[in-house]
Amino acid sequence: MEQPSQEGIEHCAAGRLDEALRCFRAAMDADPSSRAAPYNLANTLRLMGRTEDAVAAYDEALAIAPNFSAARHNRAFALLQLGRWKEGFREYEWRKVCPGFEDPRYRLPNPWQGEDLRGKTLFIYPELYQGDLIQFIRYALLAERLGARVILAAPRNMHALLRTMSATLELIEAAETPPYYDYHCALMSLPMVFGTTPDNVPSWRYLKAAPDRVSRWSKRLGKGPKVGIVWHGGDRMTDRFFPLALVREAMPDVRLISLQKYSGLDQLADCPSIEHIGCQLDTGPDAFLDTAAAIACCDIFITADTSTAHLAGAMGTRTWLALHNPADWRWLEGRSDTPWYPTMRLFRQPTRGDWKGVFSKMAQEVRLTLRLPVDVLSNAPVPSTTEHPK
Repeated sequence: MEQPSQEGIEHCAAGRLDEALRCFRAAMDADPSSRAAPYNLANTLRLMGRTEDAVAAYDEALAIAPNFSAARHNRAFALLQLGRWKEGFREYEWRKVCPGFEDPRYRLPNPWQGEDLRGKTLFIYPELYQGDLIQFIRYALLAERLGARVILAAPRNMHALLRTMSATLELIEAAETPPYYDYHCALMSLPMVFGTTPDNVPSWRYLKAAPDRVSRWSKRLGKGPKVGIVWHGGDRMTDRFFPLALVREAMPDVRLISLQKYSGLDQLADCPSIEHIGCQLDTGPDAFLDTAAAIACCDIFITADTSTAHLAGAMGTRTWLALHNPADWRWLEGRSDTPWYPTMRLFRQPTRGDWKGVFSKMAQEVRLTLRLPVDVLSNAPVPSTTEHPK
């Protein structure tokens, strides 16, 4: 009974997804009471982009084991990817009992469930990664608009960036809990409490680049069309990251400026014509401040699915996001736009692993865009010259 499942896991890890499906179906036939086989089948179907089928397979696993938290967690992602956000965000609450989600603050008394916030203190604490914090911190502003005093726990090096969002937001260290609050809410639970759907996403510019840094980087980068680029993130989820050489090959006549920091820098050796300023960005104690300013100085910012994509989107800059196939749940399916960021365009792999197809299409759009006046390139408002000079 274990052999087909183990073989399926090995096939899946090697990218042989059709073979993995056959193994997991054989495991289900061999042991109809197994919760692991339909769960692994569902995960494989998600990798294949068969999201509806994946939901059905998760349902089979949960019919056997209703409290199977990992299946609940992954089913939530599938629902969210399909745009079924109300159901998906409710299901995503199961993360709080999954391995890897051990924050003791989940168990604090008085979780906020939509109660009136006028005159109340709401404590929000972070989850997951920098990009998630940047994307979902917009809800702190909504809470303030409902009359709350908001205390946000966040990494110290991000405080300066987050202060550009609201002068009244109170910031503490990421792991801290304030001595007093009326309600608390985990960052990733905020969309559920606010009843977020793809049709009512709170989307506006909520982070800003510091004008003095924008002025400095504008002088440093000079005039003329400029395309900023970030192609790599950390060591996790490497399928999201694209080869820099493909971009240079597709856009040989475009001025590309690398804002890349830390990982992926070895790829610059094969692209000597790309200007690299990443090593000069954010060298002090604060994260993203120079990066935000440099992005604001670019006509287009091209990025992989990393935290800088969320930064650029939250600033309202013209951002082109290169997406792997299948993409993360937050980008939905089949769309070239995203309700999260009105000034962002999505360029999806036509087939799994096909980055060349992404940049072939993007290169055509870059050339067209750089020939046109800035104010006709986007339906979104053009960034002000103070915050985002061009």
